[in-house]
Amino acid sequence: MNHYKPRLLLYCQHSLGMGHWVRAMTLANALSREFWVTFLNGGRVPDHQATAGDLDMLNLPPLGMGEDHQLYSQDDRYSVKEALAMRRQLILDTYTLLRPEVVLIELFPFGRKKLAGELLPLLKAAHRDTQARPLVLCSLRDIMVNARKDQSRHDERARWITDRYFDGLLVHADPRFARLEDSFKPRHPLQTPLLYTGFVAPGRVPGAIKPPRRGVLVSAGGGMVGAPLFQAALQAHAINWAKEKLPMTIVAGPFLPEADWQDLVAQSKGMAGLTLRHSVPAMQPLLEAHSLSVSQCGYNTVMDILESRTPALVVPFVRGQEDEQIQRAQKLAELGLVEMLNPTELTGQRLAERIRQLRDFSPNPSGLNLAGADNTVRLIQELLAGKNNLIAKSQPKEAAHAC
Repeated sequence: MNHYKPRLLLYCQHSLGMGHWVRAMTLANALSREFWVTFLNGGRVPDHQATAGDLDMLNLPPLGMGEDHQLYSQDDRYSVKEALAMRRQLILDTYTLLRPEVVLIELFPFGRKKLAGELLPLLKAAHRDTQARPLVLCSLRDIMVNARKDQSRHDERARWITDRYFDGLLVHADPRFARLEDSFKPRHPLQTPLLYTGFVAPGRVPGAIKPPRRGVLVSAGGGMVGAPLFQAALQAHAINWAKEKLPMTIVAGPFLPEADWQDLVAQSKGMAGLTLRHSVPAMQPLLEAHSLSVSQCGYNTVMDILESRTPALVVPFVRGQEDEQIQRAQKLAELGLVEMLNPTELTGQRLAERIRQLRDFSPNPSGLNLAGADNTVRLIQELLAGKNNLIAKSQPKEAAHAC
């Protein structure tokens, strides 16, 4: 017998890579077992999009973030200004039509400041909905960027918006690995309830008997900024194939710029022992078929590594204020979960050496909580059941802010 499912509106904007998308889709698919989920997708739609259960996908006019940290339109029909105006109206119209019991916003206000113009109207509409006010939650990864020039001001602004409009923060991390206060330091203490879900891992992929592990798998998430790693990997492969006939597979990722992909294709022609793939539906089966992994250190890449238990060398992506990956890599290396190569040391020769050394590395069985998707479903159900209590308790706080 079908049972009633509360309506849940989930907003996610991915820009540089696929990390936010993959984590949000993993959550959406898990949530769709108990909720009717409408997914507001703000970025380019990746290949191999897969949904399950009661899940509706609404693709907004796609926006991305350039290397200059400015928004750009990923649809030639619209300027950034036009896309933002359309998105804002679509989001508000969807909220009005859906009247969700839960609104789940990924990252904002801890990031995506440039999209405040479409998210604050949504939050205000939910806040004003006195007849059926939804539970409003924020979905956060394990580590926040904390290298901005105005970091203190940014954190205080995020804290104020959170305390004003949100009923809870869901941090998708194991607190033994990372806590929000490690990378978020507002001037005033956060009052909004904070809940750790554990890491959101995609779950082991069921299948036939797995083949023996062999060779090195090189990947860089969506691939948008993977070209330097792939170039070094080609050089490392030439060295290690000549020395030890060690095979390598490179998965470029769907967002690797076309010029970089064509360079890879041209350079790999005639290279024995090398397999080049543009993208794959899921990384975990490939990881479980290879004996070693070389990758960047995005959230979802790490989840795949930990679940597959593949000995891994991570080369974190670092650029400007984007220090999240190197923080994650250092923590993982300290726990004995991965080996790390600083990106400043990335050369073909150095990578070849570290790959050979990686064969002697055994990851430490960590016991980190990887059940974040299921725990998120349970926690939202519990919060929704106690929503009236939560809202009643928050009234004095909101009234004070409204003055």
